[in-house]
Amino acid sequence: MTVSTSLWPFALIVGLLTLTPGLDTALILRTAALGRRRSAWGVALGIQDGTLVWGALTSLGATALLTAAHIAYEALRWAGAAYLVWMGARMLAGTFRRSATDGKSAEPADGHPVTSGSDTIFRGFRQSLMTNLLNPKVGAFYTTVLPQFIAAGTNYLVMGVLLASVHVALGLAWSTALVAFARRLRGWLRTTRARRLLDRVAGAVIAAFGIRLALGD
Repeated sequence: MTVSTSLWPFALIVGLLTLTPGLDTALILRTAALGRRRSAWGVALGIQDGTLVWGALTSLGATALLTAAHIAYEALRWAGAAYLVWMGARMLAGTFRRSATDGKSAEPADGHPVTSGSDTIFRGFRQSLMTNLLNPKVGAFYTTVLPQFIAAGTNYLVMGVLLASVHVALGLAWSTALVAFARRLRGWLRTTRARRLLDRVAGAVIAAFGIRLALGD
């Protein structure tokens, strides 16, 4: 297997994975739909940076060690599950603290108005990077899949980072499409009811991912 013959099959696999609706999609859509474009891009960059870190760790053999070390894997799994459940529950709780009045502009359910001060790349980046790095299933996926596409005779770390970069590029392209789509929802999201519904759906999805991670499914 050469470098060129490794890249295309791997790109197909991670491309399909990227397009599958999940936690990353929910975070980007929710943030962008609320008008926080900078934060949405921060979310996208945090997710992709986390992917790159997992790719590098896999190339170094660190994720294989994590998978083999049951205690370390379980600790990371429970930490990730707790963080996701807390995030989802906080989002859901915020919707019940808001006024139920329809037809008026309202702040998002997390209580942060859409202003230039609250809409920052770092804010979204920090949140999504944590969700990615605290998800041991990403590491397990890379440990299982990545070594199969390492071309013979290549530097393991360089090849691993190159493959992870393909995943990152596809993820950024998909994030661009999600942000563009979410912008079309902003008119509808000017009402309290619509924003409350969005946060309840996103909060439920994020909390469900946390519960699923805790159960080990």
